[in-house]
Amino acid sequence: MAELLRKGHFLGAKLRSIRRRHGLTLEELSVRCIQQKPEIAPSVSYLSMIESGKRMPSSPLLELLAGIFQRPAGWFLDENPALDLPAPAAGGPAARVPLEPAFLFSKSLLQIAIPELLAQTGTTGRQFAHLLIRSHQEMSRNDFPDLERAADRVGERRFPLSVEDLMRLARRHGLEIRWFDRKPVLARDKDREVRSMVRSFFEPPRIVYANRALQSDPARLKFDLAAHLGHKVLHGGDGLKSAHATGGEMGGSPEGGSNAAGMNAQDVLHAWRDFECTFFAGALLAPRVPFRRFLARERYRIEAGARLELTPAVVMRRMTKVSPYPYWHFFDAYPPGYLRAVYRGNGIPLPWGNLAQVSDPCPNWAVFRMIDGAHGASGSQISVLRDGERSLLYCCHSIRVHDMAGNPHVLSVGVDLAPALASNGVESATVIDSIFRECLHRRGEARIPKAASAALAAVANVLNIAWIGDALGAPARVICPRSNRCPRPERCEGARPSRAREIADVREEILGRES
Repeated sequence: MAELLRKGHFLGAKLRSIRRRHGLTLEELSVRCIQQKPEIAPSVSYLSMIESGKRMPSSPLLELLAGIFQRPAGWFLDENPALDLPAPAAGGPAARVPLEPAFLFSKSLLQIAIPELLAQTGTTGRQFAHLLIRSHQEMSRNDFPDLERAADRVGERRFPLSVEDLMRLARRHGLEIRWFDRKPVLARDKDREVRSMVRSFFEPPRIVYANRALQSDPARLKFDLAAHLGHKVLHGGDGLKSAHATGGEMGGSPEGGSNAAGMNAQDVLHAWRDFECTFFAGALLAPRVPFRRFLARERYRIEAGARLELTPAVVMRRMTKVSPYPYWHFFDAYPPGYLRAVYRGNGIPLPWGNLAQVSDPCPNWAVFRMIDGAHGASGSQISVLRDGERSLLYCCHSIRVHDMAGNPHVLSVGVDLAPALASNGVESATVIDSIFRECLHRRGEARIPKAASAALAAVANVLNIAWIGDALGAPARVICPRSNRCPRPERCEGARPSRAREIADVREEILGRES
């Protein structure tokens, strides 16, 4: 009985995977069965129980399902979950990992395993919540119409809003602003010393405490006021929201939230509230239609936001939302390589992040090259990202800035160029390959070949993004998710092979000797 149940779980997982791969709903699969053998065709509910491992199909029913998917019946019983799934489409969301066997990922087991995983890896509930929120953003294509509508009702889509406008809106919604004086202080954050500073916080039900230093920084003051206003509008000002602080991981104070590993319900709630209020603030300060027109006039120049007293972060974040071109990404990186914020609407493979220090980071990502300040205050870069056997093409614009406490960090916004090339009638694979090969001949970076440059210049004009044209005047670079997979003839300086890489090499060497 136990063996039959175990086989049922694997069979159900494979049936669900192959059904989804072919784009069939449970209802459509049931109809297909009825068309072929109505006397044994399963109902939708029975198919669902087969997929969840609660029922084993009879031999005739298994033969029927196998025939529909043109597979031998034994394929469903061999306990091999591999389906040879196709690579994700260009510009699509990040690739999903099939969770097989499915019974190991039941809700009851996950409720036990996730807190233990976080505790063993030293991950806080706040960090885990940020990962979930990022995934939710990417799956939703950063589309949150309820938050947009709430911001439109409050601001009436006026653009731009001044500090005085924000003050009036705050008073209209019953908020009182009180000022305090607090200088940056040194604090420990993981293994580094940073300058930490509290900017503002909300005291329920209606008081916003703001650091007087914000009075000389109108762009940050407007954002903080907009976010606290969002908390009042969206959550009634109940105070279940993080303080605004700089200098720590995720941009918060090292003392903010719980530093204990594992799940903490308040940290998770605060992370989600913080996201909602931040999104509201961006929508209030940069309403979709007028901000889209502004970007079109300015050809997406990030620096143009300074004239409207908008921070570069607000400009970049809203750019990924309001642009008619959907394939964007955004990074906010702190030394030595912490990613405070990430958005990957185009599924760009993530280089490395906050939860572990990777020993072999690729040093050629623009967002990380600029952290040490050796490459200017801003710049645009076209990059060929080699991910396995795929070559992907991106252009980004990065700016080195300082947070309110004085800590340097780099903001970077970019686009996936392959879909734009294809929409322009250009074979994107040919263009990407020509740039990649030229870079390999020049130790990883090279001027873009003329034909490819002409194709990308046309794309820059269609997209109306000036910094793509700027990047064409600089060398393109080969980048990769990890340096131990670097395709350059000479490995990146300082790259060290990981232990996992060495084990894989030994395995391949042994198998090669026996063949």
